[in-house]
Amino acid sequence: MASEIISFVDAFSGAGGLTIGLSKAGMTPLLSFDNDPRAIATLRANPEHIQHKTMQVDATELVPDGLLSEIGMKAGELDVLVGGPPCQGFSVQRIGKSFDARNDLVIVFGQLVEQTLPRLFLMENVPGLTGRRGRPILDMFLENMSKAGYLVHSAILDAQDYGVPQRRRRLILVGERNNGVINRFQFPEPDSTRRITVRDTIGKLPETPLDCTDHPMYPRHRRDRLSEVNKQRLAALEQSQGRQHLPSHLLADCHQVDSKVIGHRNVYGRMPWDDVAPTITARFDSFTRGQFGHPDQLRSISVYEGALIQTFPEDYTFVGTKVEAARQVGNAVPPRLGKALGKSLVQSLTPVGHQ
Repeated sequence: MASEIISFVDAFSGAGGLTIGLSKAGMTPLLSFDNDPRAIATLRANPEHIQHKTMQVDATELVPDGLLSEIGMKAGELDVLVGGPPCQGFSVQRIGKSFDARNDLVIVFGQLVEQTLPRLFLMENVPGLTGRRGRPILDMFLENMSKAGYLVHSAILDAQDYGVPQRRRRLILVGERNNGVINRFQFPEPDSTRRITVRDTIGKLPETPLDCTDHPMYPRHRRDRLSEVNKQRLAALEQSQGRQHLPSHLLADCHQVDSKVIGHRNVYGRMPWDDVAPTITARFDSFTRGQFGHPDQLRSISVYEGALIQTFPEDYTFVGTKVEAARQVGNAVPPRLGKALGKSLVQSLTPVGHQ
């Protein structure tokens, strides 16, 4: 581990998953900011894990020079700028027009890079950024970063390869500023040990109270009130099964067409015990939205269980309603993936002979 302080700013920080991971890798956070008041409230509700400055602010308000003012630095002094601009506009599951105002935030992130000129930047997004909807924005971002003097590395990483009990493929872009010594960054090697499973992660938790209240020892560990038909649907499914395994009389009207035609085959599904979970999304709190049913209990997984599958600390607090908390969990970078990336960032910034 490097002895020098390696500073970073987390833009579009959300509930702090990436910040936690980078901090565990030995990096020093200076500022986390997001425009979501609930996410910032969550950061501030966890002083054991988040002890640096946090701000609720729209990223556009920090362009052209506001970010440097907030961290009290000059251009070129920050070590690393990281961020995950909202990715819903690039999602392959998105239906409708290609334009989404959130897409522009990728360019705003680039403007923050141009303002601060960090030694490295890291941007996380969905693989859909390389597809039809996202490619024009990505090409513009890469062109801007090249003009600003950055060599950009890219890879699609799967969180399950880094100790996260979940399939979660994400596009990672890392830019190195050309200061005469470039091309040192290397993406972390996948962990060759066995996959961490759902059972490993939540298998020892007690059952949620039947009255739909929080478990007294585990905040946010509660069950939803399910309709009778949804109880019947879950009862009809085994582990790893989804709506295509339901008998026709239990299918919703919109699912009477074969899943091969309309997709969404894993909605109304159950997780497996002895494999990784599916991607935890912003609506993982409802098994009607994906394979988010508990492996053998008659309920969706709880927000607490989802946070553990995302590898948040066991004592991490999420502020807001159940839906707001689930959104924060589902949109986060898994801290364990963040730690793996952080180690690679630290290694690339540590002078040879001091590693």
